[in-house]
Amino acid sequence: MVNPPRDDVELLTLDELCERVGMSVRNVRFYTSRNLVPPPIRRGRSGYYSPDHVARLELVQELQSHGFTLSAIEKYVAGLPDDATPEDIALARTLLAPWDVERPIEMTRAELSTRAGRDLSDEDLRTLAALGVVFPLKRSARGVERYQVAVSQLTVGLGMLDLGFPTEAALAAADMYARHGREIASELYELFRTMVWPVYRDQGATPETVRQVVEKIKPLSIASLVSAYEAAMDETKREGIARRSR
Repeated sequence: MVNPPRDDVELLTLDELCERVGMSVRNVRFYTSRNLVPPPIRRGRSGYYSPDHVARLELVQELQSHGFTLSAIEKYVAGLPDDATPEDIALARTLLAPWDVERPIEMTRAELSTRAGRDLSDEDLRTLAALGVVFPLKRSARGVERYQVAVSQLTVGLGMLDLGFPTEAALAAADMYARHGREIASELYELFRTMVWPVYRDQGATPETVRQVVEKIKPLSIASLVSAYEAAMDETKREGIARRSR
């Protein structure tokens, strides 16, 4: 659903909306037909668009940049609260942005093998994908296999292959990380939506201010997660030693 625009909100025509988000009229209409964006707001015989429409289209673009399929985007958008404001949606988009400064580099399979200094088998690539080092992309029109590669982690991943790390263990670990990652992401989003954004909103801050806050807190959040993991591992080891000594 789209929130009713306030009287002081400037509505956009379809052409103005397309210019604002850098999208074609055809794409806007397509996303509207898939319920990713609400229908235009009618004023007589004309249709207009509000900040809700802008925020939702920008969210769709952000999800696309992360490789989400149309089906996955539809599920994500469907999970937004019915009363989500443009600020809520902007916050969700900000939290989706990469937390790692390094961006993956796109390579063909041949380029990846050259970078690795070896021919990588399908099983090797499957393991590297499970380890979060290599991300398969759609084949090109000519059938060329392409991948996104976390270059800084490639040496570590190759070292794991050399040590014979089981592919199934890597896949199980990837599933575990994804499951707990979704839980953390959901809870962190709710924390920002219910405890952070209201404070800044009451102070008259803009969504851009919240975006800057999120960007600055990302490295602190990563450090906190690592510290929590290390503390939990230490506790787990202590508990394991205590059980064996009984």
